[in-house]
Amino acid sequence: MWIVAILVVVLIIFGPGRLPELGSAAGKAMREFRKATSELTESVTSAVQTPAAEPPPAPTATTSDGATKTTEPYPSSKN
Repeated sequence: MWIVAILVVVLIIFGPGRLPELGSAAGKAMREFRKATSELTESVTSAVQTPAAEPPPAPTATTSDGATKTTEPYPSSKN
């Protein structure tokens, strides 16, 4: 019943000549919304499915005697 009332009000406001234009505009809007939603879903799905990047190798430093040692980015606290 509400749908019929809404359609009658729209017909009175816009007239029968503009209804096809309004219908096509609504269809285009729905199509664009569906396309944007599917693109967002695909990008989120691909982001979740890609493996995480491996951590970068530890930086190395050269001591005064020419030896190479690995430095830790954060000091380790061993108890």
